[in-house]
Amino acid sequence: MGKMIKLLLLMALIFAVSACEESNSQNGNDGKAVPAPKAAEKETDKIKIGFSMDTLLEERWLKDRDLFKEAVESLGAEVEILAANGDDAVQIEQAETLISQGVDLLVVVPHNAEAMAAIVKKAHLAGIKVIAYDRLVKNSEIDLYVSFDNEKVGEMQANAITKLVPKGKYVYIGGAETDNNAHLFKRGVFKVLQPLIDKGDITVVYDQWSKDWTPANALVNMTAALKANQNKIDAVIAANDATAGGVIQALAAQGLAGKIPVAGQDAELAGVQRIVQGTQIMTVYKPIKALTEKAAELAVMMAKGDEVKADRKINNGKIEVQSVLLSPIAVNKRNIDQTIIADGFHSKEEVYKVVEK
Repeated sequence: MGKMIKLLLLMALIFAVSACEESNSQNGNDGKAVPAPKAAEKETDKIKIGFSMDTLLEERWLKDRDLFKEAVESLGAEVEILAANGDDAVQIEQAETLISQGVDLLVVVPHNAEAMAAIVKKAHLAGIKVIAYDRLVKNSEIDLYVSFDNEKVGEMQANAITKLVPKGKYVYIGGAETDNNAHLFKRGVFKVLQPLIDKGDITVVYDQWSKDWTPANALVNMTAALKANQNKIDAVIAANDATAGGVIQALAAQGLAGKIPVAGQDAELAGVQRIVQGTQIMTVYKPIKALTEKAAELAVMMAKGDEVKADRKINNGKIEVQSVLLSPIAVNKRNIDQTIIADGFHSKEEVYKVVEK
């Protein structure tokens, strides 16, 4: 009788264990502990933002990286930053890594405006929203675009230089053709130049993109422009301060640095130093601290599931993208101290050391 009772108890225990295993299997957990829902995890876990950057080879992007990290962490979140140094394949691979790590939101500075559309799609399949930072991702369903008014940047460049040189032969040295911002800058420049071109006051004698925004490629372009026009050029607009550096190097080789006005943008230290030296007439200051703080704020909000509404929309070839665009500031020799230096973007000592006696 005792043996029968023990047998019945053993069978009952086996049945109970089997039932538990079946229940776990049906729930897709294979006997493992059931994880808490992601929303519940967010109550205790830090938000993690992925930041996929095109490059850190230019001074400007080092500032973006450091300030964005500082801004995200000040909001109690974490950030993982990867930079591809101008390589599309590397950036795609790095972005895929961030997605596989399970970041809560992905922020992208695309090297190639078209290529990163595939990453936006992959992120969405993983339930991760994507913000385009500074540069728009084309032909994608990007969730938000945070940048400066880049057409306005080009307008500021052209307005500054046409005041100095209302008539003459102009050269335009563009940025990377793969970068949507390069097209926006150029559009802004020619919005100002075109009426003067139509009047016959200005002739654009050379217009070329500079691969990867490098000073070396800008140097090659400007050297070609000078040769094609027997050095008879009256003004140059360069798509940023890095390309302006290449332009001025080419001018210096012909003894023309400081004699032909050159406009740039980005407020890089070298560009600002050239302004106080007199070889570059202006730059455009884009307060990066304000950009990083706004992008970080919106990234953390979206990662938490909060709805973000922007007051502007920009067509990226596929959709009207919600866009937050900050205002740039034209800077010349007269207002450097009140803008770039006053904001702490560069120190007075750094800027003026090139002209110290």
